[in-house]
Amino acid sequence: MRYCLQRNNNYSIMFLIMQEFFAKFSKKFKKLKFKIIAERVKTEMIFESHAHYDDDAFDTDRDTLLSELQENGIGYVMNISSSLSSVQATLSLAEKYSFIYAAVGVHPDNTGELNDESFAWLKEQCKKEKVLAVGEIGLDYYWDSVERDVQGKWFARQLAMANEVKLPVVIHSREAAKATLDIMRAEEAVERRGVIHCFSYTKETAREFLDMGYLIGVGGVVTFNNAKKLRECVGYVPMDAILLETDSPYLAPVPYRGKRNCSLYLPWVVAEIARIRGITEEEVIQATERNAKRLFMDKGQT
Repeated sequence: MRYCLQRNNNYSIMFLIMQEFFAKFSKKFKKLKFKIIAERVKTEMIFESHAHYDDDAFDTDRDTLLSELQENGIGYVMNISSSLSSVQATLSLAEKYSFIYAAVGVHPDNTGELNDESFAWLKEQCKKEKVLAVGEIGLDYYWDSVERDVQGKWFARQLAMANEVKLPVVIHSREAAKATLDIMRAEEAVERRGVIHCFSYTKETAREFLDMGYLIGVGGVVTFNNAKKLRECVGYVPMDAILLETDSPYLAPVPYRGKRNCSLYLPWVVAEIARIRGITEEEVIQATERNAKRLFMDKGQT
């Protein structure tokens, strides 16, 4: 009996030791794999087209993280506003960091805070030097946290504002494909066009946006096991119509799914797009950088 108890204790100790070993090994392997992917694409500079570094999730290490981006292959970052308060925070980041640019706009979930006075202020911010887009704007019928007619009203007005200030748009559309397209078609076409951020619809819907001259934003979701529809879209959409994005701090790619996202994880997205399309990671980075610069930085883009 005593022998059996001792043997069971030994097995328990061995199990705990092995469990700790494999946990440490897995963590080291994950870091090594990330380093290998990052090194493979380090000669190219990634254009991160959609992040929210003004978010509270970065309050403890924002400056440290942002200071690491360029040395790890992230050449440009579009920081996207989502509310009136985030507009000012986004502009501050753009002023502080040479590689960060701003998009100014109010997310559909926050359109309840808009009125004529605040909208006039928003339009003035669009004239700032490093503001390259209006966004993120659009419709969200998944959360429905703001009445749909209110979302629609301010989506239409922000599209019109983008036309007035001659900037492209960053569009959020969740479970609202038809309504989004209807409003976009009802309004005068945005001259500088824009991107459908975090695209989540079918390739048939992608075709409708592409025919209107819009680009498709692809991020960490493309690495998820249940993202078959998005992977089909990535294989269908021309490479000259795809942008890389993270939506940081949200939607981290596998193997970081569920954790805080950041631009340093974009090599995982690059690798998956390259795998789907049968091209190199360098080709993905080069194409998406050209696309982003054409959309946001080329004033003659149509």
